[in-house]
Amino acid sequence: MQINRLRTLVAVVELGGFRRAAESLHITQPAVSQQIRQLSGLIRSPVFASTGRNLRLSPRGEELLRYARRMVALNDEAVDRFIPQAGHIMLSIGVSSQLAEVLPEFLRLLNRGMPQAQLSVRTGASEELAAQLAGGQLDAALLLQADPPGSGTDSRELGRMRMAWFGRPAHGERGALPLALFPEPCTLRGRVREVLDASGIEWRVAYESSELIGLRSAAKAGLGMTCLVANGDELWGLTPSVRPGLPPPPEPVPVTMALAPGGVPEGFTAIAEKAFRQALRGYPLTSEATSDATADAAPEAASEPAPTSEPPGSAGTPVLATAAA
Repeated sequence: MQINRLRTLVAVVELGGFRRAAESLHITQPAVSQQIRQLSGLIRSPVFASTGRNLRLSPRGEELLRYARRMVALNDEAVDRFIPQAGHIMLSIGVSSQLAEVLPEFLRLLNRGMPQAQLSVRTGASEELAAQLAGGQLDAALLLQADPPGSGTDSRELGRMRMAWFGRPAHGERGALPLALFPEPCTLRGRVREVLDASGIEWRVAYESSELIGLRSAAKAGLGMTCLVANGDELWGLTPSVRPGLPPPPEPVPVTMALAPGGVPEGFTAIAEKAFRQALRGYPLTSEATSDATADAAPEAASEPAPTSEPPGSAGTPVLATAAA
């Protein structure tokens, strides 16, 4: 079935006549009549039981109209999703789930700089987003990982994120330390393992989830201790861990803005980088140089002061984002 014929049927019914439908669709009235006759031939029955002022669908025509409305709506939805309007561009952006609170401020600033952009946003594990970036499913991503995002990508380190221990396990003070971790592959999981092994602390995986909300829930429930961005207490109400002999958390993890191979629209890189940096101000982010120079100093000395007025991501209006770790 041709969408234009079905669209004509919907227009005739909703506007109450062939002439009005022709004016709305910018075609001639004979063209409208021809398309309705073609639909009649398709369903082997008249579409309308009567026309003119007493416009009335036949039983088969009413059944066809129900399909027509659904098919036209689905067609238009697909067009809007994959074919931007004239003068618009489409951008798919990924953000590491631990940094998802940057989205309201980031999108507000990006929309200010590129109002013609039609945006699609997803959150998830940095390793998954990096793979999607390399595969062309994303145009840009804000990643929290040590490894480069992949060959051919343009990556820019925006700083390094301090991490901290959270949770007070109900069990494990004497036995193996229970942990709540992201599954492999995961940069942070590897760093947690290295830190604990180097300190001679016996540990076990008590809870594993690919979703950030799962780790947060496990830590709050006392199932295991976890390691997340250092302001997790402010962001999600997590309890900082206090345990004798617990080593310092892993070293700060690079925060990277990565761009897909093949380039992005002109002007996007500068606008996106500025927007990400602005949105990250509430996080315990350190510059690479500062992190190296103050490795032996207190972690607070290397962190950028956080705003006191509102937590990260509070500016702007919340936006739709897929939930993932």
